[in-house]
Amino acid sequence: MNYDSASNIQDLLQFGEFGDVNPSITDSATYTFMQAKTMSETFDGTEKGCYLYSRHWNPSNRYLADAMAALEGTESAWVTASGMSAITTAILQICNSGDHIVSSLSTYGGTFAFLNNYLKKFNIEVSFVDITDLAEVEAAIKPNTKIIYTETMTNPMLQVSDVPALAKISKKCGAKLLIDNTFTPMIVQPALLGADIVLYSMTKFINGKNDCLAGAICASNEFIEAISSVNDGTAMLLGPVLDPFRSSSILKNLHTLHIRMKQHSSNAMYLAEKLSELGLQVSYPGLTNHKGHETLKRIMNPEFGFGGIFSIDMDSMEKASALMEKMEMEGVGYLAVSLGYFKTLFSNSGKSTSSEIPEEKQKEMGMSNGLVRFSVGLDMDIHRTFDRIKKSLVELELI
Repeated sequence: MNYDSASNIQDLLQFGEFGDVNPSITDSATYTFMQAKTMSETFDGTEKGCYLYSRHWNPSNRYLADAMAALEGTESAWVTASGMSAITTAILQICNSGDHIVSSLSTYGGTFAFLNNYLKKFNIEVSFVDITDLAEVEAAIKPNTKIIYTETMTNPMLQVSDVPALAKISKKCGAKLLIDNTFTPMIVQPALLGADIVLYSMTKFINGKNDCLAGAICASNEFIEAISSVNDGTAMLLGPVLDPFRSSSILKNLHTLHIRMKQHSSNAMYLAEKLSELGLQVSYPGLTNHKGHETLKRIMNPEFGFGGIFSIDMDSMEKASALMEKMEMEGVGYLAVSLGYFKTLFSNSGKSTSSEIPEEKQKEMGMSNGLVRFSVGLDMDIHRTFDRIKKSLVELELI
């Protein structure tokens, strides 16, 4: 694949009202109309392009939404106050009571909790599958299936979803394919591979600073207009609007995403290879022994590498905890949830970001109690980072 996402974003020349090189921030909740007729037509949907209330649209949010659409190659986008609000908005817009969803079992814990626990109150059924087993995916399809849901690279098991193959299945059964691309911006563009809707927690790599929460829904004009409808749009009526000041700061950070993703990937590859040489159980799609390696190579833009996330299996929670505490003391990074930060972050997934997933389901997806997920930062001296990890392992007698 040869994507041109960075160029697409940089081609969006959006000046401020005084010729500012950064677009102006619209610090307003409501907007004036010079004619009453224009206001009524804006509310009934016949007048396009007018701003009426910032829960509906805000110019600052539109700048960022346009950039996200350019990044993903979709017609339009909508930005939200968190990654979870992007996920829940998209799903609730599509599904009604009595509908069915097929989802990857390996998925972010908050997403799993929403699908497995929260949707029951709406009588929406969810079947969880091994998303890499296409026969299992097809077998799970029902006449009332409305969505096939997965992550390009699943959290935390780092399974790689075969997006083109899943797109064929979804189109054959008339379902929408929703892909969370939070782990792999720039690396994969699911919409160009057949996905209907691409979702993001912009909190992570997109923003890269861990200083705010934000999400995005990248989709067709028709879908974005549907979720923002004043009459029955899920985004408009539930109101998960992103603050325009945050939109402005994320938009500026987005212009360095292509540089950051290359460095995240380069650093992660180095650490994954070196830790594998020490005999540790390392899972990283950049390694040739990873089950999803060939799939990712087929759908990725190789310029941006295999991503900034890898995991090691320390067998037990006790060993994982000791290692994480020691690494933090040695200056490797922070024992913290989330990812995509310029500092390295690590956590024991089963007891943190995947804790909403019942233990039996964790075992079913192959998650060990000792799984440590690394989000590798933008370390300038990655050799020193490895030396500190190795020192921690040696002093704890883990190698």
